[in-house]
Amino acid sequence: MTPSDLPLWAAWTIVAVTLVGSVLALTGSIGLVMLKRFYERVHAPTLGATMGMALIVIASVMFWSMSEGRLALRDLLIGVFLTVTTPVTLILLARAAVYRDRAEGDDHIPPE
Repeated sequence: MTPSDLPLWAAWTIVAVTLVGSVLALTGSIGLVMLKRFYERVHAPTLGATMGMALIVIASVMFWSMSEGRLALRDLLIGVFLTVTTPVTLILLARAAVYRDRAEGDDHIPPE
């Protein structure tokens, strides 16, 4: 089965899920640009990227499963790697920023 042979309902579902995931990822990117402080900026893209990525991976699994005529779960590995690495990166960046701000005597961070 080629992509053009997909049933119309499946194609529209895949497009809708992909668009919603893309909008969520875009919202996180806009938050990165628009928010002022580092702690706000690092939070928005993490949430947007995680939710957007999850929907785009679901759409990809749906597309390849329908195209190949069998359940195609290989794209879930991308989701697993991004789900694990994104929060870990956020935590490491936030801890480094808190350490730096405490060392510089910034009053806008919570006490230890």
